[in-house]
Amino acid sequence: MSPLRQKMIREAQLRQFSPRTTEAYVSAVKGMAAYYGRSPDHITWQDARSYLHYLLAERKLASSSCNQQAAGLTFFYHHVLGLKNVELKMRRRRSGHLPEVLSCQEVKRLIDAASDPRNRAILMTAYGAGVRVSELVRLKVSDIHAERMVIRVEQGKGRKDRHTLLTPHLLGELRAYWRLYRPKEWLFCAHCYPRPISSTTAQRIYYNAKKAANLQRGKGIHTLRHCFATHLLEAGVDVRTIQGFLGHKSLQTTLVYLRVARDNPGQPDGRFDLVGHLKMIKD
Repeated sequence: MSPLRQKMIREAQLRQFSPRTTEAYVSAVKGMAAYYGRSPDHITWQDARSYLHYLLAERKLASSSCNQQAAGLTFFYHHVLGLKNVELKMRRRRSGHLPEVLSCQEVKRLIDAASDPRNRAILMTAYGAGVRVSELVRLKVSDIHAERMVIRVEQGKGRKDRHTLLTPHLLGELRAYWRLYRPKEWLFCAHCYPRPISSTTAQRIYYNAKKAANLQRGKGIHTLRHCFATHLLEAGVDVRTIQGFLGHKSLQTTLVYLRVARDNPGQPDGRFDLVGHLKMIKD
């Protein structure tokens, strides 16, 4: 590891950045160095702006991805090279895209198409608890609080703890999974290794089930989080409660599901009960 990378990681750790943020920032600098073919301390901040323009205009990266790249490069110039007057900020722009949501029947087909009990439990937890994939793969056995019927999400996005739903049906599914696989610390372990599965593995499980279920909509496992929020909203759960389950800092982030939820939530095919909203999986 180069001294520059070591210093950057150290500065990020001193600011208590999450491992994912640190990795993303280091990757941004690595990408710029590869683009220019020279050490990043020999790349001017004007060249860095040209690189960001290349990502946005030629590679057509999403604005959110470009903003993350800009943040990583800014951190590098400010705190590694000590160039405090560098300005690489980009205007934040919302895409305006609404999240894709599957119907209750499509969620059922997806989970039923899982290849084994572990994969089924992973998909059901992603849907039944509404967790992000980064939170899903870091769940521990001790995070399942059966007595209180909640799942503890430790140090989720924003380095905050929260509790989300644990329905009776999901608890039963997780107990059946535990009896088969006997995980010790991490709830969803990699095969033959005492470490949690990766986010990439969780995404692959989702896409394999999606293909087996012959579903066309839903771009990733995060779709199940969208389904969780939308189906609860259609069941009449208030937005503030859903905001707490999802761990959204701003209520405005949660309010987007008002634009996705159906106007007639009382119809039988979309009505969910807050406590038993996964019952239909086995019905």
